[in-house]
Amino acid sequence: MVGMDTSAYLKAHIRTVPDWPAPGVQFRDITPLLQDPKVFRVLIDAFVHRYMDPALRPTVVAGLDARGFIIGSVLAYELGVGFVPIRKKGKLPFTTVAETYELEYGSATVELHTDAVRPGDKVLLIDDLIATGGTMMAGKKLLEKLGATVTEGAAIVDLPELNGSRKLRESGLALFTLVDFAGH
Repeated sequence: MVGMDTSAYLKAHIRTVPDWPAPGVQFRDITPLLQDPKVFRVLIDAFVHRYMDPALRPTVVAGLDARGFIIGSVLAYELGVGFVPIRKKGKLPFTTVAETYELEYGSATVELHTDAVRPGDKVLLIDDLIATGGTMMAGKKLLEKLGATVTEGAAIVDLPELNGSRKLRESGLALFTLVDFAGH
Protein backbone atom coordinates (compact mmCIF):
# COMPACT_ATOMS: atom_id res chain seq x y z
CA MET A 1 0.00 0.00 0.00
CA VAL A 2 2.64 2.41 -1.19
CA GLY A 3 1.79 6.05 -0.72
CA MET A 4 -0.97 5.31 1.77
CA ASP A 5 -1.53 7.81 4.57
CA THR A 6 -1.35 5.33 7.45
CA SER A 7 -2.71 7.77 10.03
CA ALA A 8 -5.78 8.64 7.93
CA TYR A 9 -6.35 4.98 7.08
CA LEU A 10 -6.27 3.93 10.73
CA LYS A 11 -8.35 6.91 11.86
CA ALA A 12 -11.06 5.92 9.37
CA HIS A 13 -11.32 2.56 11.17
CA ILE A 14 -11.65 3.94 14.72
CA ARG A 15 -15.24 4.14 15.89
CA THR A 16 -16.42 7.13 17.92
CA VAL A 17 -19.08 6.26 20.48
CA PRO A 18 -20.79 9.43 21.78
CA ASP A 19 -21.72 9.81 25.45
CA TRP A 20 -19.85 6.71 26.62
CA PRO A 21 -19.00 5.98 29.40
CA ALA A 22 -20.51 9.31 30.48
CA PRO A 23 -22.48 12.12 28.84
CA GLY A 24 -20.27 14.43 26.77
CA VAL A 25 -17.47 11.87 26.29
CA GLN A 26 -16.56 10.89 22.74
CA PHE A 27 -15.14 7.37 23.26
CA ARG A 28 -12.54 6.36 20.64
CA ASP A 29 -13.09 2.64 20.13
CA ILE A 30 -10.12 0.79 18.60
CA THR A 31 -11.85 -2.60 18.30
CA PRO A 32 -12.65 -2.09 14.57
CA LEU A 33 -8.88 -1.84 13.99
CA LEU A 34 -8.50 -5.32 15.42
CA GLN A 35 -11.47 -6.95 13.67
CA ASP A 36 -10.29 -6.50 10.08
CA PRO A 37 -7.11 -8.50 9.38
CA LYS A 38 -5.80 -6.03 6.79
CA VAL A 39 -6.32 -3.02 9.08
CA PHE A 40 -4.81 -4.89 12.05
CA ARG A 41 -1.72 -5.70 9.96
CA VAL A 42 -1.34 -2.05 8.89
CA LEU A 43 -1.59 -1.03 12.56
CA ILE A 44 0.99 -3.53 13.80
CA ASP A 45 3.32 -2.92 10.84
CA ALA A 46 3.34 0.83 11.58
CA PHE A 47 4.79 0.07 15.02
CA VAL A 48 7.05 -2.78 13.86
CA HIS A 49 8.67 -0.66 11.14
CA ARG A 50 9.41 2.09 13.64
CA TYR A 51 10.85 -0.14 16.35
CA MET A 52 12.94 -2.34 14.02
CA ASP A 53 15.22 0.70 13.72
CA PRO A 54 18.28 -0.21 15.83
CA ALA A 55 18.23 3.25 17.48
CA LEU A 56 14.65 2.70 18.73
CA ARG A 57 14.60 -1.07 19.19
CA PRO A 58 13.60 -2.05 22.73
CA THR A 59 14.81 -5.08 24.67
CA VAL A 60 11.34 -5.43 26.23
CA VAL A 61 7.83 -4.22 25.40
CA ALA A 62 5.58 -3.34 28.36
CA GLY A 63 1.83 -3.11 27.75
CA LEU A 64 -0.64 -1.22 29.91
CA ASP A 65 -3.81 -2.98 31.08
CA ALA A 66 -5.72 -3.95 29.05
CA ARG A 67 -5.69 -2.79 25.44
CA GLY A 68 -1.94 -2.19 25.58
CA PHE A 69 -1.63 -5.98 25.95
CA ILE A 70 -3.15 -6.52 22.51
CA ILE A 71 -0.78 -4.28 20.57
CA GLY A 72 2.21 -4.79 22.87
CA SER A 73 2.27 -8.57 22.83
CA VAL A 74 1.98 -8.77 19.03
CA LEU A 75 4.66 -6.09 18.64
CA ALA A 76 7.01 -7.88 21.06
CA TYR A 77 6.51 -11.12 19.12
CA GLU A 78 7.28 -9.39 15.80
CA LEU A 79 10.39 -7.72 17.25
CA GLY A 80 11.60 -10.94 18.90
CA VAL A 81 11.67 -9.43 22.39
CA GLY A 82 9.86 -10.18 25.64
CA PHE A 83 6.54 -8.73 26.73
CA VAL A 84 5.56 -7.69 30.26
CA PRO A 85 2.06 -6.72 31.39
CA ILE A 86 1.42 -3.75 33.67
CA ARG A 87 -1.84 -4.70 35.36
CA LYS A 88 -4.53 -3.12 37.45
CA LYS A 89 -4.04 -3.72 41.16
CA GLY A 90 -4.68 -7.23 42.42
CA LYS A 91 -4.37 -9.04 39.08
CA LEU A 92 -0.76 -10.26 39.21
CA PRO A 93 0.01 -13.43 41.22
CA PHE A 94 3.69 -12.88 42.08
CA THR A 95 5.51 -10.22 44.11
CA THR A 96 4.78 -6.77 42.68
CA VAL A 97 5.70 -3.11 42.82
CA ALA A 98 2.81 -0.65 42.66
CA GLU A 99 2.19 2.91 41.55
CA THR A 100 -0.95 4.91 42.34
CA TYR A 101 -2.03 7.79 40.15
CA GLU A 102 -4.86 10.30 40.15
CA LEU A 103 -7.91 10.10 37.95
CA GLU A 104 -10.51 12.78 37.34
CA TYR A 105 -12.54 11.30 40.21
CA GLY A 106 -10.37 9.33 42.64
CA SER A 107 -7.27 7.29 41.98
CA ALA A 108 -6.11 3.99 40.47
CA THR A 109 -3.16 1.69 41.03
CA VAL A 110 -1.16 -0.37 38.55
CA GLU A 111 1.32 -3.13 39.37
CA LEU A 112 4.26 -4.92 37.79
CA HIS A 113 6.00 -8.15 38.80
CA THR A 114 9.30 -7.41 40.52
CA ASP A 115 11.14 -9.66 38.05
CA ALA A 116 9.47 -8.25 34.92
CA VAL A 117 12.47 -6.15 33.84
CA ARG A 118 16.10 -5.83 34.78
CA PRO A 119 18.37 -2.83 35.22
CA GLY A 120 19.59 -1.79 31.79
CA ASP A 121 16.53 -3.02 29.90
CA LYS A 122 15.35 -0.59 27.22
CA VAL A 123 11.57 -0.65 27.44
CA LEU A 124 8.94 0.47 24.98
CA LEU A 125 5.79 1.32 26.96
CA ILE A 126 2.61 0.92 24.92
CA ASP A 127 -1.10 1.56 25.32
CA ASP A 128 -4.04 2.09 23.00
CA LEU A 129 -4.69 5.73 23.84
CA ILE A 130 -3.21 8.72 25.67
CA ALA A 131 -5.81 10.87 27.42
CA THR A 132 -4.62 12.48 30.67
CA GLY A 133 -1.35 10.49 30.63
CA GLY A 134 -1.77 9.15 34.18
CA THR A 135 -1.63 5.47 33.35
CA MET A 136 1.42 5.78 31.11
CA MET A 137 3.22 7.94 33.68
CA ALA A 138 2.50 5.35 36.39
CA GLY A 139 3.80 2.59 34.10
CA LYS A 140 6.97 4.56 33.41
CA LYS A 141 7.57 5.03 37.15
CA LEU A 142 7.08 1.31 37.82
CA LEU A 143 9.58 0.30 35.16
CA GLU A 144 12.10 2.84 36.42
CA LYS A 145 11.69 1.58 40.01
CA LEU A 146 13.07 -1.73 38.75
CA GLY A 147 16.01 -0.06 37.01
CA ALA A 148 14.79 -0.18 33.41
CA THR A 149 14.90 2.76 31.01
CA VAL A 150 11.69 3.65 29.21
CA THR A 151 12.95 4.69 25.79
CA GLU A 152 9.58 5.72 24.41
CA GLY A 153 5.87 5.68 25.09
CA ALA A 154 3.64 4.66 22.20
CA ALA A 155 -0.08 4.62 21.55
CA ILE A 156 -2.47 4.32 18.67
CA VAL A 157 -4.49 7.43 19.61
CA ASP A 158 -3.57 10.73 21.24
CA LEU A 159 -6.26 13.03 22.62
CA PRO A 160 -4.12 16.20 22.75
CA GLU A 161 -6.83 18.43 24.26
CA LEU A 162 -6.63 16.42 27.50
CA ASN A 163 -2.93 17.41 27.79
CA GLY A 164 -1.66 13.91 28.64
CA SER A 165 0.86 13.82 25.81
CA ARG A 166 2.13 17.27 26.75
CA LYS A 167 2.59 16.23 30.40
CA LEU A 168 4.38 13.03 29.40
CA ARG A 169 6.74 14.88 27.07
CA GLU A 170 7.41 17.50 29.75
CA SER A 171 8.39 14.66 32.10
CA GLY A 172 11.05 13.63 29.57
CA LEU A 173 9.22 10.72 27.94
CA ALA A 174 9.49 10.59 24.16
CA LEU A 175 6.13 9.71 22.58
CA PHE A 176 4.98 8.17 19.33
CA THR A 177 1.31 8.06 18.34
CA LEU A 178 -0.35 7.15 15.05
CA VAL A 179 -3.63 9.12 15.21
CA ASP A 180 -4.70 12.38 16.88
CA PHE A 181 -8.33 13.19 17.64
CA ALA A 182 -9.39 16.75 18.38
CA GLY A 183 -11.91 16.88 21.21
CA HIS A 184 -12.47 14.17 23.76
